[in-house]
Amino acid sequence: MLLNRNVLTGILLIFLLMGVLYYSNYLTYSFMSVEQEELTADSRHVEVHFQSHELHMVAPDHLKYDQPSIVSGRNDVVTVTPWLAPVVWEGTFNPVLLDSIYKLQNITVAATAFAVGKYVMFLKDFLETAEQHFFVGFRVHMYVFTDQPDSVPQIKMSADRQLTVLPVPSSKRWQEISARRLELIQKLIEEKLRNNSDYIFCLDVDSKVHGRWGAESLGGLIAVIHPGYYRDNRKKFPYERRPESRAYIATGEGDFYYCGGAFGGLLQEVHQLAKICCANFEADAKEGTEAAWQEESHLNRYMWINKPSKVLSPEYLRQNFYSQKPGGSHHQVLWSCQELC
Repeated sequence: MLLNRNVLTGILLIFLLMGVLYYSNYLTYSFMSVEQEELTADSRHVEVHFQSHELHMVAPDHLKYDQPSIVSGRNDVVTVTPWLAPVVWEGTFNPVLLDSIYKLQNITVAATAFAVGKYVMFLKDFLETAEQHFFVGFRVHMYVFTDQPDSVPQIKMSADRQLTVLPVPSSKRWQEISARRLELIQKLIEEKLRNNSDYIFCLDVDSKVHGRWGAESLGGLIAVIHPGYYRDNRKKFPYERRPESRAYIATGEGDFYYCGGAFGGLLQEVHQLAKICCANFEADAKEGTEAAWQEESHLNRYMWINKPSKVLSPEYLRQNFYSQKPGGSHHQVLWSCQELC
């Protein structure tokens, strides 16, 4: 009888100990949740829900295309990152196969461009060339933020594409435009896109699209390697090097230098990026700090921590003041920003 009591007491003590441990873990988790919530206090007033976009890769029956190979292909460039994200170069994908798969998903792609002040001069070329090469055959909705709505050119667009002009205040400094862009993208996703689009790309208006930009660029979080630094050691990258900024990346840290002129992905991924980078930008500003390259610096910090699920090669943003053919190709977008920057 004494033995049974001792056994029963031991069992009760074990259950009591388990209860204490569970409660302790619960409190720890609760404090962590509150702490995380406080980090994003500026944006927690808006609760945004996104639909799941798990993609089941289904190709049309009897579609004809070249036999894939895992032993031959591009051998002059790296096609996968150390965290196993694809690096998209020309010649590493089959456009017919990719388009056939993604068109079955019935997706809508949104794209943003900011034409404030004298940047309005680039709108016509940007919109016309995007109509010719950007996600041709898909539903595309272009959103142009501008302080001169009456100056937006009338572009003939195909039936599955549309243009929305969104008025914004004028800015005297291009840095101010850069600073506000992420905030406006965040609000656009929350107020207009979350029920109408699947993916979003944020593009610089001082660009011309010279070649295909399509389904090969779709993914969770998409970054584009800056064409000016893709051959350089990361010590030369123009990261924000001051520890007092929330965009800080120390010497010896970082992956690639990503361009702020083009990024995108699923709505929920870009919304998270915009929300966090905007909060960090504003927190810096309150302390009198402005990152070296404004939103691009904060974007690079974010993508160093939150690895992109797909990286687009510098072919996608060839600059016309650098030598041509990065990686041996003449692909995609030509920047004109040297005319104003």
